[in-house]
Amino acid sequence: MFISGNEDLRVQKTITAIRQTFIDLLTDMDYEKITVKALCERAKINKKTFYRYYETLDALLIELLEEFSNGYMEKIKNYRVPEDLEQINREFFLYSSKQSSVYEKIVCSVSHHHFGNKMISKIVECTWKNSSMFQDLKKYEQKILLTFACNVGLELYRQWVNEGKNIALEEIIKLSSELLCRGTSGYSSLLKNEQKNKLKNTQTTAL
Repeated sequence: MFISGNEDLRVQKTITAIRQTFIDLLTDMDYEKITVKALCERAKINKKTFYRYYETLDALLIELLEEFSNGYMEKIKNYRVPEDLEQINREFFLYSSKQSSVYEKIVCSVSHHHFGNKMISKIVECTWKNSSMFQDLKKYEQKILLTFACNVGLELYRQWVNEGKNIALEEIIKLSSELLCRGTSGYSSLLKNEQKNKLKNTQTTAL
């Protein structure tokens, strides 16, 4: 339940306590291990109070995801897909890199795969409507493009985080954008050019 500020102060405090406790639990353990009972005990409320504001833990998790996605959606609302896919991918990595560890855990954990995709799908839907190119495609063509765009950037981000962000942010943005927008041929060409440049620089330094 989103807090508008017009609620009774006790209601605001209760919702804030539920949400913060949930975030703390997510930091400590996998989502599947969290129970309403454990949340209520830590937040010092009863189950009836929890269910007054949330039907399920899933509802609370989805609410967090929506909040995480709102800032990103604001940044990409004027972009079009697929025309501006490279810029959208860049904004995704830049925005995600500034979020909390809880954001990373929800989006990157295999157990949160379904919810992460919900967020990404919502974000992408925000941009498709701006594209006349997309609207001109047949339904099955739209679905293919949507599936590709939704999953590639997200999976590459997950891999980057799960491997400890072992390459620089700008590097993963460049590599993921190349693969996302120009496919394996473009990706291979980019890597070959980088190898040539490194070899050239090494030879120049040796001289």
